[in-house]
Amino acid sequence: MTKRLLLAMLLLLLQSTTFAAVADEQAELERMLHAFLAGAGEQAVHERFWAEDLIYTSSSGQRFGKDRIMAGFEEAAEEAPAGPSYGGEEVNIRVMGDIAVITFRLFAEQDGERIGEYFNTGIFRKEGGEWRAFTWQATRIPPESEANGDD
Repeated sequence: MTKRLLLAMLLLLLQSTTFAAVADEQAELERMLHAFLAGAGEQAVHERFWAEDLIYTSSSGQRFGKDRIMAGFEEAAEEAPAGPSYGGEEVNIRVMGDIAVITFRLFAEQDGERIGEYFNTGIFRKEGGEWRAFTWQATRIPPESEANGDD
């Protein structure tokens, strides 16, 4: 009886340690996501966020990699007007060892008005102690009038 009790306690301890580790990874990934969205206009933020082997599928159906995203910063004008700000809501993070999946609703705002919404899914890999997105899918959410056929 004592051995069973000790085994049960050990299993409970291991399970709680695993849950705590997953919760820590989820919190780190959520902080990383929100920092990325807040700094979306900065080249260094993108350099840190995306894996070198990224496959990005845009909401317009185009597929490209990190090199194209980074090239966009080089092509941008020095005095470009301020773009929209971005945020994320309905964030769901699933951690499975060194792989994590983040799904969320991305919104874009300009001058205090919401100008676009997208469902986003990112798959992250932890290498060298850092999470990087290596697969990304963005899907535009149509305005309610468009979604309901109220054109």
